[in-house]
Amino acid sequence: MYDRRVLEAIEAEERRWHERRVAPALEKTGERQAEFGTTSVRGIKRVYTPADAPGLDFFRDIGFPGEYPFTRGVQPTGYRGRLWTHRLVSGAMGGRESNAIIKNLIAHGENGLNPVFDPPTLNMRDSDDDMSRGQVGVNGTAIDTLADMDLLFEDIDLDRYSISIITPHPFLFPMYVALAENRGLSLDRLQGTIQNDCINNSHSCNWIDMAPLPLRMRVHGDAVEFATRFMPLWNPLSIVGYHIREGGATAVQEIGFTLADGIAYLEEFIRRGLDVDDFAPRLSFFFGCETDLFEEVAKFRAARRVWARVMRERFGAKNERSWLLRYHVQTAGNSLQARQPMNNIIRTTIQALAAVLGGCNSLHTNAYDEAFTAPTPEAAMIALRTQQIIAHESGVANTLDPLGGSFYVEALTGELERGCLDLIEEVDRRGGAVKAWEYIQQAYLASAYETQKQIQTGAKIIVGLNAFTIEEAEETEIETYEIDPDFEARQVAFLQEIKGRRDPGRVEAALSRVAQAAEKGENTMRAMAEAYKVMATLGEVRRAWEQGVGR
Repeated sequence: MYDRRVLEAIEAEERRWHERRVAPALEKTGERQAEFGTTSVRGIKRVYTPADAPGLDFFRDIGFPGEYPFTRGVQPTGYRGRLWTHRLVSGAMGGRESNAIIKNLIAHGENGLNPVFDPPTLNMRDSDDDMSRGQVGVNGTAIDTLADMDLLFEDIDLDRYSISIITPHPFLFPMYVALAENRGLSLDRLQGTIQNDCINNSHSCNWIDMAPLPLRMRVHGDAVEFATRFMPLWNPLSIVGYHIREGGATAVQEIGFTLADGIAYLEEFIRRGLDVDDFAPRLSFFFGCETDLFEEVAKFRAARRVWARVMRERFGAKNERSWLLRYHVQTAGNSLQARQPMNNIIRTTIQALAAVLGGCNSLHTNAYDEAFTAPTPEAAMIALRTQQIIAHESGVANTLDPLGGSFYVEALTGELERGCLDLIEEVDRRGGAVKAWEYIQQAYLASAYETQKQIQTGAKIIVGLNAFTIEEAEETEIETYEIDPDFEARQVAFLQEIKGRRDPGRVEAALSRVAQAAEKGENTMRAMAEAYKVMATLGEVRRAWEQGVGR
């Protein structure tokens, strides 16, 4: 953006400033530490100038919001047109209890629904499975049959709200389809997202032991294909960076490895015969947001720029909507501390502000008590109000990309972009994300180890944990959410009641059709939806699919 002579003059002035102003100050008082940095960039400078991004071209690299390469955001009017979606994670015990939580959040201004599910549901096990004991309804909703799904969304208009289904598998998606059809809704009116990211599950979550990753890609592709054909407003895949960040990845590893996962999905769906411009506009992403505000803002800007170029240049996408990186953000669960837990409100506020300054499309703010368990209604309300205060009182939503043009932010965006591209290239060299998942896991675990060492030595300060601590007796006692100890027995009894009422012949026939579709390599989503309509359980549908693919 500046010609060579101007940059040379700036560099000369910076040297003069250092000699006359900085050097004497350093001799007198020094600085707090020898080196400053972010999770991804070492050697953060004392001050930034145009000379720190000498190759930056405004039109090529920054541009305007809503235009390629979308560094400044995917919408031309940003939050002036519509605020980001306020979408809090919610769910505990059963469908009825979680429904009450969701309705309370809606009553207080939530406009996107984000139910989460208990460990058995995430693992596609029924509540009466021996391996589910002690986990039913813990930190999420227990879903065994369509009856549970109906309770979860009782008196909620499915075509009014965008609904996010947070599972690493697609098996709840056809259950939601069945629910909508039973209510007489047209699928083309439904808005929402299913996470459905099996590559992330392999290197970051390890929830499911279902099938080898290449085989899992088939059923995940079924969901993408089904939604592409019948549900134009639905996002059938949310490519997840949040979990790898929670596991210890740096900011640049989060976006580099997540976009590499996205490339693997694109290649798989194209192999299935889908046209990139038919499905790519409905792909979405899910990122974390930690407390280093400027790095997080730069991370989101860099990710949008890289993805736009990957889609246009590598995959030849012609539809501009295919170039857009649309994403949900959740504030950092790994930053929440059990010591001095009220401080978590401040951490979440900084992270939420960074997400908004970075241009997120949807946001979940963690509650301060989630260091312990699922949030209480009071803590969840503070988390929701945090978003609303940022939206309506801070002024940050009044203009687009307000930190764009900052010499520091632009230089940091460029650093993260280059690091992201290097990681994508390394994953490509190893055969793509499906083959390289162990490398990805080892890389971010190494970063986690380094961070933990910094915390233990005090090089990285965590207020209340390794600095500014108080005696345990002085800690603020907070109320935490309690799971009803009798809930599991009630849920198992409800499941047994459903099984006793259904027609065994119809269930067996429907499950047979699921197995046959899987065996023939056909799309399994319709067969699964019909099985759920006759009250087949989640675990039964999983086993039918496994039978069909030879597991």
